Amino acid sequence: MPVKYSKEFLKHYKKRVYPNKRLAERYKERLATHLENPKDPALKDHRLTGAKKHLRAFSVTGDLRVVYYYQEEWIVLVDIGTHNQVY
Repeated sequence: MPVKYSKEFLKHYKKRVYPNKRLAERYKERLATHLENPKDPALKDHRLTGAKKHLRAFSVTGDLRVVYYYQEEWIVLVDIGTHNQVY
């Protein structure tokens, strides 16, 4: 499945994840897992509620999340950060 990145995602990835090489590697692994099997229990994938009910999220680490949605055949990554940063 092809991936699109929002401007906000790219900005937050560069600031929050990219400086930490281990975290960047973990993100790449989890994204690959998600693209292969979105229902993998290790991802803790879930639908959001409230104003963000049209979005979903999966876990990269205990507190790092990727917020996304599906658009036709694409997965659009909206944001990345800690629980408090993205929700």
